[in-house]
Amino acid sequence: MTSSGPDADPRAVDVVVDETEVTVRLGDGRRVSAPLAWFPRLAAAGAEQLSHWRLVGDGRGIHWPELDEDLSVLGLLRGTSAPGTGRHVI
Repeated sequence: MTSSGPDADPRAVDVVVDETEVTVRLGDGRRVSAPLAWFPRLAAAGAEQLSHWRLVGDGRGIHWPELDEDLSVLGLLRGTSAPGTGRHVI
């Protein structure tokens, strides 16, 4: 019997940003969410700006061109916030 763990190279397929969090749906069916407060540029943006994202690196990252903000899927999975937010992963 063989078993396989989670996808070693997860890719984003969709992104939803609401008033409190950013949620990324991965190609393997998982969803990963993080508080919007972890990403000050996103937290300060309006709904229209937040809706203008695109996948980069074949789904390895998300880019908001109007905000000059980039998030990586691996960073989200690791719980990494934006620099300067005072949040540290242990």
